[in-house]
Amino acid sequence: MAMKENKEIFVRLERCMGCRSCEMACAVEHSRSKSLYAAASEKPVPVRLLFVERAEGRNVPMICRHCEDAPCVAVCRTGALVQDPLTGVVERIEENCIGCWMCAMICPYGVVGRRTEVRMAVKCDRCKDRDLPACVQACPTGALVYATQREFMEMMRKEAASRIAREARAVAGA
Repeated sequence: MAMKENKEIFVRLERCMGCRSCEMACAVEHSRSKSLYAAASEKPVPVRLLFVERAEGRNVPMICRHCEDAPCVAVCRTGALVQDPLTGVVERIEENCIGCWMCAMICPYGVVGRRTEVRMAVKCDRCKDRDLPACVQACPTGALVYATQREFMEMMRKEAASRIAREARAVAGA
């Protein structure tokens, strides 16, 4: 029997226009109220767990990659970060976090944040209570894709094949 392939969030850099809708959706989803208007006045202020950075002339959505050998899990001395053996998602056990920030210091992507007012590390949980992560749902250009690796590669191949066929038709018609 084949193992179930897990879904991941893939980034399509060529589609990101830097609107930051993903950041806002993430912060609202992780707020107490789950409402944009109410979240704006919450204390503590909701934090985003995804960041759109500008680098080399491109917008780059930076999100936890839930690394296979996650350094944040390895360095967490209290067991506040654990990796689900079935999904591969790195999850935070809130009551175990002491706010030492070791996970934030070692993250190679700089996406583990800090809630200093409650001394707690925060990171992407892929919106575990939703079928589709909020950031992916909010992205107006499809720059964020929630799929298995197989689904994503198939989508990319089909798009490349269509693009090649269009270009060949244009050259033949010229």
